[in-house]
Amino acid sequence: MSTRREPADEAPEVVIYTTEWCPQSRSTERFLQEHGIPHRAIDIDQDETAAEHCTELNNGYRSTPTILINGEHAATEPTGAELRRLFNIEADGFNPSRWLRRLMGPRAEK
Repeated sequence: MSTRREPADEAPEVVIYTTEWCPQSRSTERFLQEHGIPHRAIDIDQDETAAEHCTELNNGYRSTPTILINGEHAATEPTGAELRRLFNIEADGFNPSRWLRRLMGPRAEK
């Protein structure tokens, strides 16, 4: 019996090209964090090699966020619905408790 893990057993490598000033980059990174999706964020304003790769992937544009999964270009500037499809996450609809926690912060727990 082999103890070697098959590739399907491993989490995919997710890289997101971002910029600090881009609200959609922050939103996408928050989505990944909220859904427990391991990822590595690379700020293309700080990494010229990543900026060049991002530009190549997006036909000459420095579009962020740009998502790579296992080294393959998966999405650029995705909507929430596109992120859910990409990571196979069902939309769970409006959750008043989650909304209240976001609105009120730690005070909502009391």
